Amino acid sequence: MAEAEIVSFGCRLNSFESEIIRDNARNAGVENAIVFNTCAVTSEAQRQARQAIRRAKREAPGRAVIVTGCAAQLDAAGFAAMDEVDLVLGNEEKLHFQTYQGLDFEAGLTERVLVNDIMAVSQSAPQLIEGFSERSRAFVQIQNGCNHRCTFCIIPFGRGNSRSVPAGDVVRQIAKLVENGYNEIVLTGVDITAYGADLPGNMQLGSLVGKILDQVPELKRLRISSIDSVEADEELVKIIETEERLLPHLHLSLQSGDNMILKRMKRRHSREDSIEFCARLKQARPDIVFGADLIAGFPTETEEMFENSLALVDECDLTYLHVFPFSARPDTPAARMPQLDGRLIKQRAARLRKIGDQRRQRFFQNQTGCVTNALVETATTARTSQFAPVTMAQNCQPGAIIDIRITGADSSGLKAELI
Repeated sequence: MAEAEIVSFGCRLNSFESEIIRDNARNAGVENAIVFNTCAVTSEAQRQARQAIRRAKREAPGRAVIVTGCAAQLDAAGFAAMDEVDLVLGNEEKLHFQTYQGLDFEAGLTERVLVNDIMAVSQSAPQLIEGFSERSRAFVQIQNGCNHRCTFCIIPFGRGNSRSVPAGDVVRQIAKLVENGYNEIVLTGVDITAYGADLPGNMQLGSLVGKILDQVPELKRLRISSIDSVEADEELVKIIETEERLLPHLHLSLQSGDNMILKRMKRRHSREDSIEFCARLKQARPDIVFGADLIAGFPTETEEMFENSLALVDECDLTYLHVFPFSARPDTPAARMPQLDGRLIKQRAARLRKIGDQRRQRFFQNQTGCVTNALVETATTARTSQFAPVTMAQNCQPGAIIDIRITGADSSGLKAELI
């Protein structure tokens, strides 16, 4: 029988945890099963997970179905009630080898739901991963959970409170992955700029990044995932400004460009904070590019408020937009606020995406003729340090860093040749 298949939805942290699940299931001898590692950031994400579960069971009715991830943590009973589902695991339970040990779906399970109180989890245990099914880059978890309570967000209740992986464990994990041939590492978590607050000493994200770069000199490329710019410590900002191995691409959790909406979201920054942060980094490092999460149609958002978000795209010089049409999550404060018409929310999301498409395309066109380097993802595709997708004219070795000349661009990305 084939080993368990893992289907991962959502964030990079889920991608990392899917590799832990893969290792645990393989080592425990779990076969003829499919594990869905779900996301709950929007109602659409949960709908897609349910749809994928039903489709998988139709296509392979003999396979056992295990559901885990944030959606399972938040709605264990709902997933357990699905005829297609054999076992539901919580976000903590999915990471433990013992969970998978001795699973016998044919004999029947004594418990179909293994989901405990995620808020009771106080530590983020280090997980040593030897490699990833995607060979080009490796993800390393440095933190989990979130102490903030943004009014639109359900994720803290799926992930628990913020907890950090000790710096020494992070460095050892990265050193092992570099030894195994990985040239690019991505630091991931739920709220990584909160890193270190629960650890002894004065440890922050900047301190951790500095340790990684100092203690793993063989690491060629380090990338950090989504950050809360207002929480970025001064050491981190200085490293971003000066360290070439820390790649010039940041994804920012901005959410809105209007100060009143930001207050109603219970965010911790103003639009002015975002603009100042991006301007400072652009001045110090002109090649840096920014991506951002933006929510369209938050409750009470007027046209003028929405236009402030549109303007922020230019004022922060954003290149990659991740646009969310507002989706009311159950039991969040935003779900109790006056809601906008669904058609208006979709229209605003489309307007934001259109501007995002234009800015991304302009960035791609401006790269034509440039000489740069890229990490090969497949035989014919790669990513530049600025995270631009590249289609290569020649076959290349996945995982390698190559020098390229950009020969053209279209709506999907860059065209390049080896130099």
